[in-house]
Amino acid sequence: MPAGVSVVVIAYNDAGLVGQAVASALDQGPEVTEVVAVDDASTDGTGALLDELAAREPRLVVLRRTENSGGCGTPRNDGLRAARGRYVMFLDSDDVLPPGAVRTLLDAAARHQAPVAAGRCVRRELPGGAETPWQRELFLQETVHRDPQRNPRLVRDTLCVNKLYARDFLLGHGITFPEGAYHYEDFVFSARVLAAADRLVAVPDTVYVWNVRRASAEPSISLDRDGVRNWHSRLRAHADAVRVLEEADHKLLAHAARTKFLDHDLRMYVRELPGRSDDYQRQWWQATREHLARFDEADLRAARAPGRWLARVVTASQMPRDLTRMAELAARPARLLPPYATRRGRPVWSQELPEVRLDGVESKPIYRLPLTVEAEMSSRSRLRVRVHDLYGRLAGAGVSCVDVELRHRTDGRLGQTRNARPDRDGGGWAAGLTLDLQSLADRSAPAGGPLDTWDVYARIRCANGRSLYTAVRPAGGASMRRTAVASRRHGLLLVQPYATHRGSLALRVAPGLRGAWHVVAGKARRLVPARLRRLTARAH
Repeated sequence: MPAGVSVVVIAYNDAGLVGQAVASALDQGPEVTEVVAVDDASTDGTGALLDELAAREPRLVVLRRTENSGGCGTPRNDGLRAARGRYVMFLDSDDVLPPGAVRTLLDAAARHQAPVAAGRCVRRELPGGAETPWQRELFLQETVHRDPQRNPRLVRDTLCVNKLYARDFLLGHGITFPEGAYHYEDFVFSARVLAAADRLVAVPDTVYVWNVRRASAEPSISLDRDGVRNWHSRLRAHADAVRVLEEADHKLLAHAARTKFLDHDLRMYVRELPGRSDDYQRQWWQATREHLARFDEADLRAARAPGRWLARVVTASQMPRDLTRMAELAARPARLLPPYATRRGRPVWSQELPEVRLDGVESKPIYRLPLTVEAEMSSRSRLRVRVHDLYGRLAGAGVSCVDVELRHRTDGRLGQTRNARPDRDGGGWAAGLTLDLQSLADRSAPAGGPLDTWDVYARIRCANGRSLYTAVRPAGGASMRRTAVASRRHGLLLVQPYATHRGSLALRVAPGLRGAWHVVAGKARRLVPARLRRLTARAH
């Protein structure tokens, strides 16, 4: 076999983006001896575009499927079978490989004689460009894992695209993707890799850019969660992945995979439950209860408190309940809303579910507790902040000051800080702060365009010197209407408080008439795809 790398690119109806993906693979240099592009029976000209590119680039090989597979596994398997390089990588048509990615992974695999080399993947939110590293803790430094069982956290990296594989390793162990209309196929593929690999090297370099387009009219599988079928697909893939690890006698990895489900998958979908239909909620709840029946107490205790408590609520109740409260606990950061019930002096979920103990509330340090800080814009620039006590933990520490920070969404820079000494107010504390909204417009980055987004954070300082830093959530019933403020520099300043997809409070600041137009146009762009998805769902 040639010593180089085959990059398998899969595409379906993605003529507008697949060319960029193919180019990012070809631009890796001579280490990439071929790019195998698999067109999964596209109808939008994707195949014709790939043929055109192949006519100019001898390293590009195009495979054309005559029938759409319904998933990503079959075209990847087609590409794997056709590949001729000593190593293989996988690339989706709407993502890209950053410069030097292949060389970095190839060097690491050769240096440590590892059949699998993994690197950091970043999720890039488009069109804004904000980047979030995927499973950051696994890629802090170059690490050789000579036995996956020694690091169960490896099961949390379920991606197949941020890795380089020795092709004879995959073929020799019969490692392929599930075929057909099987979603989250990389869960199973990654489990098969971990079950077979005796060595894996991880490097801190970014080797894959996962482009996230939330406003797309055709969302990706991971983002298209409007129907409960998506959750069923995820449950099946997770169960199959755990089965692969158990059959390979990797009990610690199987246990870690169940814990990961509680910490990540369960929380992600619980956050969205309040906005779903009653029928969706009932089906989701029943399927989740059946799935959690396979977990034992050791799995729950190994998970972080939010995931553990959520799982116990689901298993304790036959029907959906307390969905808003559950969604806030599932948020990142987690927030436990009142009421704060007790049974025999110990914290429990509610008086109706006293069997669901909130273990850890009394012993965890304050900075690890799911405390809730709420705020609302009560007037043009006035922010009313409320801090909820959690079973007396804050009262015992003595709240002395509340600092509110506004941080830029894209680059994280500090816009301003306001602080106040809060007053005791029922089961918590309240404070009023005045924001300098005009200075936010003045601090806008020139490259950021006419619209800036600022996330709201709070630091609760205690008399004992300890503090808690968390994202602020919009207060229940708070007005989210836009506010127009006169600006000396811009004439007009439009401020829009809103709840992010994680349930936190943020401010959109649009200076001048041009900025106001961007706010209105952006809202229209977000509404149209959402309405199209709802109409499509009704049609089916």
